[in-house]
Amino acid sequence: MKKWLRRAVLPRLIYWFYQLHFVTWKFNIHEHEELVHRIKTNQGFILAHWHGDELCLLHCIKKYRLASMVSKSSDGELMAYMVNKLGGYPARGSSSRSGSSALKELIRLCKKGRSTSIAVDGPKGPIYEVKPGVLELSRLSGLPIFPISCATSSAFHFKKSWNKTYLPKLFAKVEVVVGPSFSVELSKEAIRNQSLCPTLADHINFAKQQALSLIAKN
Repeated sequence: MKKWLRRAVLPRLIYWFYQLHFVTWKFNIHEHEELVHRIKTNQGFILAHWHGDELCLLHCIKKYRLASMVSKSSDGELMAYMVNKLGGYPARGSSSRSGSSALKELIRLCKKGRSTSIAVDGPKGPIYEVKPGVLELSRLSGLPIFPISCATSSAFHFKKSWNKTYLPKLFAKVEVVVGPSFSVELSKEAIRNQSLCPTLADHINFAKQQALSLIAKN
């Protein structure tokens, strides 16, 4: 019974709890002109972000109708429900478990014109260190990577989570920044050596600093 309640009731409660918070936020997205152009011309793209920003960025799934990699854990069940309810497309798996099938599903969706988002420092860290999966996804799908990050004026912080997850409080201001595309030549060797991972991390961190600056101005 407890397992049934967790699967049937808890996801719905969490979804409506999130929606209650979101409708009170002052939510702003600052899109780089490259992304605006791709949206206007119906071209796909990949959004790369840190794990801790996931709850803040859930609205992007609805806005862009994104495919998103979701783990096969019990927490992943909750996230998959959220992604579906927001109009997105969950691809189940992670970089450490069933990741190959999830990556193939993301590649298939991207080749059909679907855009995607992916937390690049998962599934278990180290925090703020890019894993090469997103680079492989870009190489095989042909889609550019856009760094995305966010900041909020006030939030609940889940201190026990390894990824410093947070949820903006009611009536919080939320600033989301999408930077310019991560335009590099993605060879198999470069991905295998992970030489480009620190550079992508710098791009995501720069977007984070821009978002923090926007919060500080108001």
